[in-house]
Amino acid sequence: MHYSVFSLLRNALSGHRHWPALGIDAAARRGNAMRLHGVDAELLDRDGVRRILPFFNFDNGRFPIMGGLLQRRAGTVRHDAVAWGYARGADKGGVDIIQNCEVTGIRIADGRAVGVETTRGYIGCRKLALAGAGNSTDLANMAGLRLPIESHVLQAFVSEGLKPYLDMVVTFGMGHFYMSQSDKGGLVFGGDIDGYNSYARRGNMPTVEHVIEGGVALIPGLSRIRVLRSWGGIMDMSMDGSPIIDATPVEGLYLNCGWCYGGFKATPASGWCFAHLIATGQTHKLAAAYRLDRFRRGATIDERGAGAQPNLH
Repeated sequence: MHYSVFSLLRNALSGHRHWPALGIDAAARRGNAMRLHGVDAELLDRDGVRRILPFFNFDNGRFPIMGGLLQRRAGTVRHDAVAWGYARGADKGGVDIIQNCEVTGIRIADGRAVGVETTRGYIGCRKLALAGAGNSTDLANMAGLRLPIESHVLQAFVSEGLKPYLDMVVTFGMGHFYMSQSDKGGLVFGGDIDGYNSYARRGNMPTVEHVIEGGVALIPGLSRIRVLRSWGGIMDMSMDGSPIIDATPVEGLYLNCGWCYGGFKATPASGWCFAHLIATGQTHKLAAAYRLDRFRRGATIDERGAGAQPNLH
């Protein structure tokens, strides 16, 4: 099951009595959107959450739990297995996948992208698609473009193996904390991005402490387990938390980036829309709001209750 716990911070500075309602409203908005698209979702009150997760700390001073949103039919997948599954499918479809081949430059002639320089030689093309995730800014710079995104490190952690403990994914939206248990027994969890721009795949200790503090506040039993390892990946964070799927000012050059925390889950839909754009030169209706120029036009997207959060660092 996928289970989202919407627990809330108390606003100690202003003493705002209606602060908890903001999180519940966001959960209700997300649940309504899911049901409108045929996906099950149940909005639970405090007692409803307690019946499913009795070992959570509902009255901790930092993240008191007020309710939750439950999707019973959801599940988890291994990121690397899915990536290789897509790669095998692309290979069967006639796509050449060249590993250990770094792009070092983009060749432009008469205002049009005509190919890429790589560590294994030049590759010419009629159309060029950039989908480099955290490296999108570097790739765009090669074509003389400056993108409205920032690159940040997002850390993840895994604990020692345990007996079956958590049969669902638990997420806490306000702190970006999430946790699930792998088939090997380790608890996989993470939280906020590191609060500075970086292309390094290593995080800093304050963020490690911040994430683990948030987890222990919600689940006191976590304080008794050992963390085995951590790793970091580069996130391309857009200014409104939503992606960019669009043609660029350079003719023949297309862009798919700015997915923040959610790119993996959106791969099927975004790939379909991106392929439509490249093949036809026309924006797919599902991606009409994700134009590159929306930041210049002031048409940014507000989906805080439904998807990724904007980069507030």
